[in-house]
Amino acid sequence: MAVCARLCGVGQSRRCRRRQRHNQQDHGSDSDMDEEEGDVAHESLLDLPPEILVEVFSSLPGTELPNLALVCKKFRQILNTETIWRRRCTEEFGMREDLRKMEVVGVSSRELYAKLLHPYRHILGLWQPDIGPYGGLLNVVVDGLFIIGWMYLPPHDPRVEDPMRRRPLFRIHMWESNKVAVECMYGHKGPHKGDIQTGKKDEFSTKCNQTDHHRMPGGRQEEFRTWLEEEWGRTLEDIFHEHMQELILMKFIYTSQYDNCLTYRRIYLPPRMPSDLLQPGLFKGTYGSHGLEIVMLSFHGPCARATKLTGDPNVPAGQLTLDVDLNRPVCLPDLVHQRSIEELSRLVLGMHEEAQREVQNPDVAPQGAASEGAVAGGAGAAGLESAMEAQSESPQPGPSSSSASSEAQPFVLPLGVMTRNEVYPRTCKMCFYGTGLIAGHGFTSPERTPGLFVLFDEDHFGFIWLELKSFSLYSRLTDRLAHAYAPDMERFEAMLRNMQSWTS
Repeated sequence: MAVCARLCGVGQSRRCRRRQRHNQQDHGSDSDMDEEEGDVAHESLLDLPPEILVEVFSSLPGTELPNLALVCKKFRQILNTETIWRRRCTEEFGMREDLRKMEVVGVSSRELYAKLLHPYRHILGLWQPDIGPYGGLLNVVVDGLFIIGWMYLPPHDPRVEDPMRRRPLFRIHMWESNKVAVECMYGHKGPHKGDIQTGKKDEFSTKCNQTDHHRMPGGRQEEFRTWLEEEWGRTLEDIFHEHMQELILMKFIYTSQYDNCLTYRRIYLPPRMPSDLLQPGLFKGTYGSHGLEIVMLSFHGPCARATKLTGDPNVPAGQLTLDVDLNRPVCLPDLVHQRSIEELSRLVLGMHEEAQREVQNPDVAPQGAASEGAVAGGAGAAGLESAMEAQSESPQPGPSSSSASSEAQPFVLPLGVMTRNEVYPRTCKMCFYGTGLIAGHGFTSPERTPGLFVLFDEDHFGFIWLELKSFSLYSRLTDRLAHAYAPDMERFEAMLRNMQSWTS
């Protein structure tokens, strides 16, 4: 802006220019020549046709345009051109045909940008609501003529392959007047008055001003039955397991008390690194009686980690549900031996014991192999490459490379291992030793228990919990999520540490 002010001879830099002229009066012809060149530049900028200036200003970030209007009267007049603000709305927020609808009802693109899109740009992206152990996933987007906060819900248990369900919690718009309106979308009586507060960085809160819109004529019983059908896709009579009934009722009582008055904290998707085994991101996974939950898969050097975005009374949202050691790949035996839980336990527990010894004696170098069927390698990408080479030379049939280039091998669950999904992939690419987090009710006595991480393909993985004799299947969330990725890995890891502290 200072450059523009100097060229135009106005604004805050006018005095500085006059002082500069005064100080350079005795500096000779060289200074006079520089002065003349500056005047030529000044005249050439002001003499540019308005359509050229419109094109130049349209390419600038919208946050800079208000400052540009302070430079001179001509700039201020040109910045009233709708073309400039229409392009800013399109390039920064993806609005196109919707802008014409706004202009039809008398709201200009400039008003839309200045009163709605720009002030609320900081709440766009992914957020986790503070709902005790249950957490959640909120995606705030520019959706048509509105900014809408969509709560993402997993598919009904156990259909992990189904798409995510969405429920609007709030919306912000200028549809009915030139003033911004915030509306709560919770309940079954349509939009009603709400409020949004954005005090702290990476945090905002919502408040409903008409919670009577959340009530139903039949009282709590009708509200519970409606919630149950939406949340689980079934009625209470369809659920015969008494423990599962208790968990469902507990979640309804806990979550319904908030009445959509919630605090949200920003979360990021991890950026992909060249050494990652597969594309990191969000997955839906089965968790027994707790139903489907959402986890975030990320890679940290020689480790793959899955962090809960939604949780339960045993292991709450924000906790590290899976921790996989990519330096400890497992070569599976043939299908006959895969059906034996004893054989799988022997392979995995051997690695678990070695990992425990290394934790107790970190100065001792790891052995070349923990047990039969185990392959040890270096950290990160080098470790994966050595593991793939070793597996390809192994006489046992096993996965031979990463998602980039590997031949699938047959896979079957051991007898006695429970699964919510009878239909699961029958081939896999690679398997690794890992641990899963289990705990008692209220996150009491948490401990990490050994298991087997199974990579099926780019969009599916599984985990066999040996102690629980249970299998969780995970499927990638394929929704397009804008404004969601962390600017760098350091920012993402800081977010993960904060997330775990919220529920610890």
